[in-house]
Amino acid sequence: MQYSDWEPIYEQILVDFGFSGAKDEEAARLAADIMARKATTTTKKDVMAELKRLIKAHDVIICGNAPCLEGDITEKGIFNSARVVVAADGATSVLLRNGIIPAIVVTDLDGLIADIIYANRLGSIIVVHAHGDNMEQLIKVLPALNANVICTTQSMPLHNVYNFGGFTDGDRCVFLVQEFGAKGIELIGFDFEDETVSARKRRKLKWAKRLIGAIL
Repeated sequence: MQYSDWEPIYEQILVDFGFSGAKDEEAARLAADIMARKATTTTKKDVMAELKRLIKAHDVIICGNAPCLEGDITEKGIFNSARVVVAADGATSVLLRNGIIPAIVVTDLDGLIADIIYANRLGSIIVVHAHGDNMEQLIKVLPALNANVICTTQSMPLHNVYNFGGFTDGDRCVFLVQEFGAKGIELIGFDFEDETVSARKRRKLKWAKRLIGAIL
């Protein structure tokens, strides 16, 4: 997705939630600086090329972190699936608990960090989203991840911080695999009508449903 296409949607999100675009930009610059330093201390790896290899022309199953995920894992036969497994943040913990290592984890670092780092050690590519509210986490977690990591932003992309579109972890998964040419996409562990979450979370779920519906 071109940023010019995403920007009007992003501006609506900023207004709806009262987020600071300036803070998002600050977080993107912070992530860019940390990633630049990592490039001098870790083995250089073309993660973008690896994402393309994993996703392009392949079927992908995206796992959200709704309470239904555990049951969906069994029902959808994910254990024996040839599909590429992508985890949205906290879904990583559920997958690992069920013996499944996601190929890709998309996270703004709200999930269980120990599990995200563990998945990274086991080979998962971690797509870390930088925004105005998680700068402390970026400082702590990005240096702990190996070379299998890229960073994203919802504001203007930088040379090493990307914007594929998307707002929540779940819909960013969908935008990511669309960007890299997935053949087919299936969602499990998503509940856009979950009434057990906070009012703020329900608004985020409405945005996720809207954004996913616009591209699937």
